[in-house]
Amino acid sequence: MAPLIEDYALIGDLQTTALVGRDGSIDWLCLPRFDSPACFAALLGDEENGHWRLAPQGAGECTRRAYLEDSLILETVWETGSGTVKVTDFMPQRHRAPDVVRIVEGVSGSVDMVGVLRLRFDYGNVVPWVRRADGHRVAVAGPDSAWLRSEPPVRTFGKGFSTRSEFTVGAGEKVAFVLTWHPSHEPRPELLDPHESLRHSLEDWREWACRCRYQGPYQEAVMRSLITLKALTYAPTGGIVAAPTTSLPEDIGGVRNWDYRYCWLRDSTLTLGALLSVGYLEEAAAWRDWLLRAVAGDPADLQIMYGVAGERRLPETELPWLSGYERSAPVRVGNSAVNQLQLDVYGEVIDSLYVTRRGGLNAKPHAWSVLRVFMEFLMKHWREPDEGIWEVRGPRRHFVHSKVMAWVAADRAVRILEHDPKLKGDLARMQQMRDEVHREVCEKGYDPERGTFTQSYGSTELDAATLLIPRVGFLPPDDPRVVGTVDAIHRELTNDGLVRRYTVDDKPVDGLPGNEGTFLVCSFWLADALHLTGRRKEARRLFERLLTLRSDLGLLSEEYDPVARRQLGNYPQAFSHIGLVTTALLLDAEGCERPDVRTD
Repeated sequence: MAPLIEDYALIGDLQTTALVGRDGSIDWLCLPRFDSPACFAALLGDEENGHWRLAPQGAGECTRRAYLEDSLILETVWETGSGTVKVTDFMPQRHRAPDVVRIVEGVSGSVDMVGVLRLRFDYGNVVPWVRRADGHRVAVAGPDSAWLRSEPPVRTFGKGFSTRSEFTVGAGEKVAFVLTWHPSHEPRPELLDPHESLRHSLEDWREWACRCRYQGPYQEAVMRSLITLKALTYAPTGGIVAAPTTSLPEDIGGVRNWDYRYCWLRDSTLTLGALLSVGYLEEAAAWRDWLLRAVAGDPADLQIMYGVAGERRLPETELPWLSGYERSAPVRVGNSAVNQLQLDVYGEVIDSLYVTRRGGLNAKPHAWSVLRVFMEFLMKHWREPDEGIWEVRGPRRHFVHSKVMAWVAADRAVRILEHDPKLKGDLARMQQMRDEVHREVCEKGYDPERGTFTQSYGSTELDAATLLIPRVGFLPPDDPRVVGTVDAIHRELTNDGLVRRYTVDDKPVDGLPGNEGTFLVCSFWLADALHLTGRRKEARRLFERLLTLRSDLGLLSEEYDPVARRQLGNYPQAFSHIGLVTTALLLDAEGCERPDVRTD
């Protein structure tokens, strides 16, 4: 039986990550980047698709595990009948080649250990040729090469297209393993000292954590979420992936399996606001700069997502040799939603640039030019239907959230021009667009009989994205239309108090079979809306309940199944952790300053 999604721990080197199970098995690792083919893909298949297990002989799940201080260094402990052993797993920040370091340390007694390494390149599809070289084992297949070494050397031998290690550790003894990937045509990279690397990695994380300005009552949860966001950052470019996995299902056994190893523009404003609020200006500037590079070009070609270096082509394909997590097929790589029209992303980009100006980042000389060109496009096209924030794979609609974000784009552009009249731009046209969008949304996107904003013009369906209306300043929190929307969603769109994305009926809006769990970021949005509308005790209760849904290591996926009581979807999910941070800051009155709101 597959481990629960939340049973996995995360380690990484700020260019890729690995997932480590409670049984000591690394079941997911893409090298050298987040979006590269996996060399361990047991997460989406079985052990024959690649994994690396290191644990006591005959042992099952660990006794306990935790991250070392505020870091991404994982410590896993097994207590056995003969003694206690600890395994420390981490990936040092990369200088040249990616390394996975696993240090086995005897704590007490004597423990027999077994390691099984099955390298399977190309998402578990290619069995490499393994040989000995310079006292190490090297696996080669096509463009990929990986070296395994141990200090001190232990007995390793091939068995069943795998490399098996057997050794015994006593109290105080240490055995370190290092797995290093590099392109097969290049010379072997320089070998690192695993113990020295551990010391440097811990120092790096300590220095980074000390920069956090948040000191509120939710410090532990906020810090772990910030560390997770840092782990999902591709350091060479500053891009932040939505999640490091693909095809972890939103519906167990179903087809709602997507590749999230890319950077979504919808995350940009909240990400920047969170980073700026807690003092991580370097990370915010890097994300802003990635954003400006990625969106450069014809505004008509703006995409909802890009690769970690700003790549535009992300073709979606299926991997039939992988059975999928708990038989949830197909397994997909790439994401065809990249071709959708989502008008809300123009608002996200413009709002992001506004947030960085207000947050104190040095303005980029060309940022206003990008913003102005986007506004020219949006002023001509905001009345068009689109696929919306939830990337529906069906007919386009006039989604209310998309129109609200068009209003946000115009509002932020107006504010920037009013603050700095030296900038070029047609202020009158932008003001006119802002007023027209506002008037149309209130007329066509609001159901006066039910007292709520709807998902799209003329529909009766609800949409959790409308919870953002007071947060972005479209209407003040005490407006009866806002209060009615919050009440309707709280009443009709929750399951066991947690929020679904939209109304689910016999024909889901996304046109796909099956259902999904409650959406964690939407549940954080409800907590925000409750707080802003004066229901602060309810907001805090909901937020603190959401904290209990985290894994034992503080990680959140995309969704939660309140019936099966388990996490669903790709993991860990940046949007969920951004939601946690922004809500914690809001509840603690330490959060991002809320934009001024309209009162008409």
